[in-house]
Amino acid sequence: MERPCRIVLSYLDNNRVEILTPEVLPLAISPTHLHFRSYVARSKRSPPSAQPGLGHLTLGLIMDASHLTELIELEDTYWWHVAKRQLVVDLLARYFPQPGRLVEGGIGSARNLIEFRKLGYDVAGLDIMPESVEHAHSRGLANCQLHDLTQPWPFDAETTQVVVLLDVLEHLSDPVGTLEHIHHILQPGGGVILTVPAHPWMYGDWDKSLGHYRRYHRQELEDHCRTAGFHIERLSFWNGFTFPAAVAVRGKERLTGRTNSAEFPRVGRMVNSGLQMMASAERWWLKRFPAPCGLSYFAVLRK
Repeated sequence: MERPCRIVLSYLDNNRVEILTPEVLPLAISPTHLHFRSYVARSKRSPPSAQPGLGHLTLGLIMDASHLTELIELEDTYWWHVAKRQLVVDLLARYFPQPGRLVEGGIGSARNLIEFRKLGYDVAGLDIMPESVEHAHSRGLANCQLHDLTQPWPFDAETTQVVVLLDVLEHLSDPVGTLEHIHHILQPGGGVILTVPAHPWMYGDWDKSLGHYRRYHRQELEDHCRTAGFHIERLSFWNGFTFPAAVAVRGKERLTGRTNSAEFPRVGRMVNSGLQMMASAERWWLKRFPAPCGLSYFAVLRK
């Protein structure tokens, strides 16, 4: 059964966003997985109803609202979300201690922003999904707004201490441009904490179903960051303890031609606790040494 999709037409120069259903859009689009944060098409032509100067038209598929519901259910306890959040908390304390403005690009369920606010940051968030922004507002995060991350960010120059991008760059058609927009709003000495999936050779249908343009090679990530004007203060693998299992799963998928669902695989309470313990041990290691392998990279960038 095909999942319903929604189309976003956004004239982001004046912050007007219109949501259209496929029935009123002259396109035939019927994806089976819609967890997209990225865009599938862009046009510089203004629509007939638009006034001159409104800016570019962006056309895209956005993340299925059911995936947001899944994030809300899992982000407090699911090992992967907890491990990544704790990794970022450790990196923030070491490289960009509070107080200061922290902006997250791609807020999802806003659970991370709540954690960052507890730490003492003045938090703000951006997301292309209206439901994410509305959910953030319902959780008391007023400074969250609808925005295309590939467009100039709606903050004054040199007013932000740190930007957090967790598994976002791989969804963007122009990651360098996005990093340049971030560089513009960062104060001198400010920076970015980001995570991205690693190993281009692992790219497959699972990544496509999630809307990934790429999985990163280390050199490609370094090139993107340096081209945008950043100094790379730290770059390492993480999530190495699940790497062998992931390689086995991807190998099986390629042999059988069957791809697992993009949803997070459910695990029992004991397994979930065990994975969190392994992630904690990995963070202990990462405080002292780089990881030799992993499913993802994390990076700390400095302006």
